[in-house]
Amino acid sequence: MAAAAQLGILQEEATCSICLEYFKDPVMIECGHNFCRSCITQSWEGRDGNFPCPECREISRRKKLRPNKQLGNVVDIAKQFHLPPVKPPGENLCEKHEEKLRLFCAEDQRLICVVCWESEEHKTHSASPLEKAAEEHKVKLQEWLRHLKKDQEYILESKVKEEETYKTMRDKLRTEKNKIESGFEKLRQLLKEHEQSLCEKLEEMEKKITIVENANITKLSNQITSLNAVIMEIEKKCEVPSWELLKDIRSTLSRCNNVKIQSPEMVKSYKAMVTLDPDTAQPRLHLSEGRRRVRYTDTAQTLPDTPKRFTVFPCVLGSEGFTSGRHYWEVQLLQEGDGWDVVWNVGVAAESVERKGGLPWSPEEGVWAVQGGRGLYWALTSPWTPLTPREEPLKLGVYLDYEGGRLSLYNADSMELLYSFPQAPFTQRLFPIFLLCGGAEMRLV
Repeated sequence: MAAAAQLGILQEEATCSICLEYFKDPVMIECGHNFCRSCITQSWEGRDGNFPCPECREISRRKKLRPNKQLGNVVDIAKQFHLPPVKPPGENLCEKHEEKLRLFCAEDQRLICVVCWESEEHKTHSASPLEKAAEEHKVKLQEWLRHLKKDQEYILESKVKEEETYKTMRDKLRTEKNKIESGFEKLRQLLKEHEQSLCEKLEEMEKKITIVENANITKLSNQITSLNAVIMEIEKKCEVPSWELLKDIRSTLSRCNNVKIQSPEMVKSYKAMVTLDPDTAQPRLHLSEGRRRVRYTDTAQTLPDTPKRFTVFPCVLGSEGFTSGRHYWEVQLLQEGDGWDVVWNVGVAAESVERKGGLPWSPEEGVWAVQGGRGLYWALTSPWTPLTPREEPLKLGVYLDYEGGRLSLYNADSMELLYSFPQAPFTQRLFPIFLLCGGAEMRLV
């Protein structure tokens, strides 16, 4: 029994799974299974690619057949035992009549024997010989095979296209990601550089603020010291007898005037409404309708030559004169062209100032003013005093303390003190005065 079983295994190993006969010219395909050369060639007939194994259905990309000589030797040994090829038990025999299945019933779509065909069950059915029916169905199966292969090729091509499409999409995404990362890296670098630049500027500003702070604190400390000294002197003066209090009262009052403190906030609180007097305007000066704006032109107007009018210097006075009190007004400095021919003077003038000839610009002649032009600034003293403001003044603030005998001019935007004329008693009515040359223009604000 054991020997018979071994012979059965040998016979099975020597049999082709397609034709169920002993191997003829056995060949091995890529998956490792073996077939008759003619069987596997017929199975793959009409295929250009994707060759499936009839047993395991594994797909081979190429039609590669390797002769298996050792298996051919095994087949020769099996044949020596004169054993019939292995076939399934009862193959091609009718289970009911044990007759050979020679016919194919078209209605029931199954194999039948001659006895079955003559029976009542199949008597009215059409039947054809097995081989003929096999050929007809083989044609149909091959037709289906062609369609399925086309579908298979289409799906494979679609799969390849999809893979290429998604690969292209992934490549684009990676490229875009790299661009974004590179762009943000540059942006971070720019922001870092900008941050560093801003921090350096802020540090520089902080240094300047510290310098100004120290200067102002020192100035205020000196003013406090001076005030404390005068306050103590006055308190002591008020406790002495009357004759002693009046003995040097002029000197005491003079020291009181000298230590008057005027902060920018206090100065601005004395805001005065100033308008321009058209009767004093030199003919080349054009006043606005509201008399708050004046512009210099090269063309002289035809105006009556009254005693009040300036005829040589392009000057104009304010309409309001002051004989007492504290007053503050602001002048916006405007210009046309590149500004290199612009010259302006701003200040106050005594009512008796010269109007028909050369105007002497000095306090001794009744004019207290500051001049600007071509980036240079002067206090019109005797001799003139050069000024070095921290920044170019575009708007001037003029502060007049009549009783205190002082005139001070400020950069109205920063309230930086440009110049304060030495204390001197005022004895006449004082008028705001403005001089304009070149393309200069002024506006009272």
